[in-house]
Amino acid sequence: MESLTNGTYSGDAAMAGRLMIPLDYPDAARARVLMEQLKGIPCYMKVGMQLFYAAGPDFVRELKDSGYSVFLDVKMHDIPNTVRGGAESITRLGVDMFNVHASGGTAMMAAALEGAEKAIAADPSLKLPLIIAVTQLTSTSQQVMNDEIGIPGAVEDAVIRYAKLAAASGLHGVVASPQESAAIALACGPAFRTVTPGIRPAGASLDDQSRVMTPGQAIRQGSHYLVVGRPITAAADPRAAALTILEEMSQA
Repeated sequence: MESLTNGTYSGDAAMAGRLMIPLDYPDAARARVLMEQLKGIPCYMKVGMQLFYAAGPDFVRELKDSGYSVFLDVKMHDIPNTVRGGAESITRLGVDMFNVHASGGTAMMAAALEGAEKAIAADPSLKLPLIIAVTQLTSTSQQVMNDEIGIPGAVEDAVIRYAKLAAASGLHGVVASPQESAAIALACGPAFRTVTPGIRPAGASLDDQSRVMTPGQAIRQGSHYLVVGRPITAAADPRAAALTILEEMSQA
């Protein structure tokens, strides 16, 4: 294994590109500390609402200039015209992936793709980001989905329904629990991407997640991208934690 401090990475770069690390910080300065600790590991950086609202588009550009792939996790959910415009602006930032809520419906999801394609038509130097749809959050239990959100049936059934709608809308994949990855592949094909939060190494705290798997289990289930937050970001040594997870992913 590589040195834990020299900023190089000699492992499987393709597998590292399947690891997404959320920069869930209140400001760019805190995020840069983690970036320095993980320097050289060619993982995805996930920018969520907290950091994006605080640091804005300039920080996304900084990540891209530093060579990272960026997943802009802002979960758009609005009328189609508003989402179309948001997707156009996000694509102009040069992000590699962004998401919308599948519960917004097929017209809204299709509008996201239209907005991204409009940005590409205006500037062919841009690349089309992967556009994925949120199905059910990994913090959502069946009881919450049935009794509070008002969707009957099993969580997996709702996830698969949303995944099929996302595929029919032209999107590239979905965010879902790793427990649903295999079923999504059967329903939508193996090339339809699954981005799976709720990844916890064996023995780690579940925190606020309800539907979880270990990194190795998730890879074996067919997850394309693994979002691993607090087991890395809250670790005493985030770099060592990330390398251990990458080793488990590679072995799987």
